[in-house]
Amino acid sequence: MLSSYLHDHLIEAGCDEVGRGCLSGPVVAAAVILPKDYHHPLMNDSKKLRKNTRKSLENEIKNAAISWAIAEVSPQEIDRINILQASFLAMHRAIDQLTIKPEHLLIDGNRFKAYRDIPHTCVIKGDGKYLNIAAASILAKIYRDELMEKLAGEYPHYDWENNAGYPTAKHRNGIEIHGATPHHRMSFKLLPDQLDLFDSI
Repeated sequence: MLSSYLHDHLIEAGCDEVGRGCLSGPVVAAAVILPKDYHHPLMNDSKKLRKNTRKSLENEIKNAAISWAIAEVSPQEIDRINILQASFLAMHRAIDQLTIKPEHLLIDGNRFKAYRDIPHTCVIKGDGKYLNIAAASILAKIYRDELMEKLAGEYPHYDWENNAGYPTAKHRNGIEIHGATPHHRMSFKLLPDQLDLFDSI
């Protein structure tokens, strides 16, 4: 069972991001503050949950949370500041939107750029260890997956409804045939031979 918190005497927010390895779409982060006595037997790393389980947990998290927020950083911003800094920025933007100021941040992963004066702890694979990070991972993944499904309706050649922008064979094949879109990250290696994709934008 996942732990409810690291520090029981502090208001603690769990933070996670999704979409770092994608070729298209924004990087999305969420921040969640849960009650100290909160538990849920199904809560886990979003990648380990079935889609319908994640979806069933979405309203549960939003209703149970003391505060929650979701934020994104666009492909254009990613190209400008790089994906690592964009991931930090997305988490900062999510924390900005919390209605209650956390006193400590639990961050999934091993690196983070300090947010103002709030202390933080990085936890490798934290979305499988702490409920608040797992909750953040679920909200961020659902938000981003649904966004990419919506964009797939406008750009049907890249299979985003199934790959969410990750570099699958169908996604790369769509790029090779139809070129890049305004939602692609041009600083990423979209194709192995890096064909000229700019004419299609």
